[in-house]
Amino acid sequence: MSNKEDILKRYRENVKVRYDMPSLDDIKAITYPEPLVQFIKMSESVGGQVIEVSPDRDINTLIKELYPDAKEIASNLPEITIATRNPDTVGRARDLNGTDVGIIRGMFGVAENGCIWIPQQMKEKAVCFISENLIILMPKSQIVNNMHEAYKRIEFDKQYDGYGTFISGPSKTADIAQVLVMGAQAARSVTVLLMPE
Repeated sequence: MSNKEDILKRYRENVKVRYDMPSLDDIKAITYPEPLVQFIKMSESVGGQVIEVSPDRDINTLIKELYPDAKEIASNLPEITIATRNPDTVGRARDLNGTDVGIIRGMFGVAENGCIWIPQQMKEKAVCFISENLIILMPKSQIVNNMHEAYKRIEFDKQYDGYGTFISGPSKTADIAQVLVMGAQAARSVTVLLMPE
């Protein structure tokens, strides 16, 4: 028996009173009259940038305009023709080190907190975290109100062992001397491109 299993076993043996889990059926989760407006507000409040892309806008040109100095761009999305690295064809995750811009696809956003659901759709998921700047392409119409709605929509791609994550804005921390540091554990900037359908 592992240490973890031993510890859990001892906890269970010493529980004197057991309670049933509460029902979540009666919970009134927050909703918004305009989920898209709330999503944009929350995304920007956590340091992200949101751009609504018009149907006639060339996505590759827009990305070049947003990051004109980017030399290494990683993406496996078929519409991204300016990528210099592909997370499906690199030998190992660390080959993505030095990526200036990573471009991935988000499935849906959450108005409540500005999170975006990112299922793993590439061999090396490190592109989501190792890139200096992250661009998330997401359909403009795919915004849910809250995390209760979000959890009901989560789907995993079995090809990639059922991995996925929520991303909300750039990485940040202020736990050392209360100094805000952007990009401490992942991207320094996150730009959400709301795509027309």
